[in-house]
Amino acid sequence: MPRTSTRILLSCAAIGVGGGLVAGPAGYLALLFSAFGPMLYGLTIGAHFLPSVVAFALLRRPGTAVLTGFIAGLVGAAFAPQWFWRYVATGLLVGALLELPFLLTRYRRWDAWLFYVSGAVAGALLGLAVFFAMGAEHYAWWAWVVALLCWVVSPPFFVWIGRLIAKALERTGVARARA
Repeated sequence: MPRTSTRILLSCAAIGVGGGLVAGPAGYLALLFSAFGPMLYGLTIGAHFLPSVVAFALLRRPGTAVLTGFIAGLVGAAFAPQWFWRYVATGLLVGALLELPFLLTRYRRWDAWLFYVSGAVAGALLGLAVFFAMGAEHYAWWAWVVALLCWVVSPPFFVWIGRLIAKALERTGVARARA
């Protein structure tokens, strides 16, 4: 992020801390799902998208989704130090995957559909990775259909919530720069 202002950095930090407070407990919910209903585990991944989406939609600056995801991962890891690298890596990966379509447009387009497509594709990629890591052969085909649907639906749902939060913050004037 070349020549990034202190305002942008502090905004990313504040949003990242708030998002980490959501993502941290979501890790324990994911643990419950993995123990009692592994096919529903993917519903929790969307919580990791929330801080990156809010920052990216509000600030509209390259790198803000990655930075905010990283900060959210650090804060989330405070709730579960045993999963430190999982939280940090997920925050970085989600931020990068969210920014990828915008990078391809050279950050010139900020259409809503780009947010939703990046969320759905990122969820599908993460879901497929978990699909192979957990061992697809141990579950019935219908369980994996449900699981992959959860992975694909959860991120766009949280993208929608994040965009709503960003619009509400924008209406309050939080993102306005002083002249």
